[in-house]
Parts: sequence; structure tokens; C-alpha cells
Amino acid sequence: MKKVILSLGLAVMTTGAVFAQDKKTVQTTTTAAATTTLTADNMSFVADNHDFGDVQEGPTADYEFTFKNTGKEPIIIQRVQPSCGCTTPSYSKEPIAPGKTGIIKASYNTSGRPGQFTKTLTVVSNAGTKVLTIKGTVEKAPTSSVPENSSMIKTN
Repeated sequence: MKKVILSLGLAVMTTGAVFAQDKKTVQTTTTAAATTTLTADNMSFVADNHDFGDVQEGPTADYEFTFKNTGKEPIIIQRVQPSCGCTTPSYSKEPIAPGKTGIIKASYNTSGRPGQFTKTLTVVSNAGTKVLTIKGTVEKAPTSSVPENSSMIKTN
């Protein structure tokens, strides 16, 4: 009987605590979307994909994608999202004026990643979304410059 009364008391207190909280009214304000004449095609890239070919494991593989603003308004890059954590993007933070060029740099970490890779960078800007691609093959680094002892005799 004690358990039933205790459970009912706990339920009443929990319900009271839930209803005692202030209800915050959220006012939604609608702002007119900024009208723009820009499209993703106004980010005119020299190339939207890059093949590194064969690279050695260890150092990062870096490439700079350059683009020209062919529109009539500045392009503002909001973010560059890589497809995984092994790729690090960096990009022009300031608005790219019409006729000027911007840079998006992709750095691929090759350490511990031998084999083929294909990674994407999704560029989100006020001109729209553009996807850039990097690919290549990471050649496994040699384990040591000293030949490995393959005899059955332990050397310890």
C-alpha cells in the first residue's frame, strides 16, 4: 500500500512540475527572402573535380579550386561541408565581388588511408549549392628502411 501511495504522490508532483513551467510564446517573424539573381552557375570554377593520381601516404594532399563570380552581385560562401572528416576545407570568408575570384582549398589527410579515395565538398552560398570532387590513390608508405627479419629465430 505504501508503494501505491508513494507512486501516486510522485506522479502528482511530476505532473504539477510540468504544468508549472512557463509557456513561452514564440513569435514568428517573416522576413521577405532576399531576392537574388545569382545561381550556382555564377560560381564559374576552372574545374569542379581534381584527380591527385598516386600520392604517398603521410603528407596531406592539397588542392585549391578557384572560381570566378560571373554574376552581378557578390557571392558569399556560407559553408563548405566535406563528405567525411578526413577532408578539411578552407575558403574565402569575404564576399567575392562580381568579376573577382575566390578559392576553396581541399586538404585530404592520407595518413593511415592507403588505397583509392573519392571525396566531395558541398559548397553552400547565396548563389546556391555546388559539389566539388577530389580523388586519387594513396600509396602505402614503407614500414621501415631496415629490412624486416623474417627468420624464425627470435632476436630478443
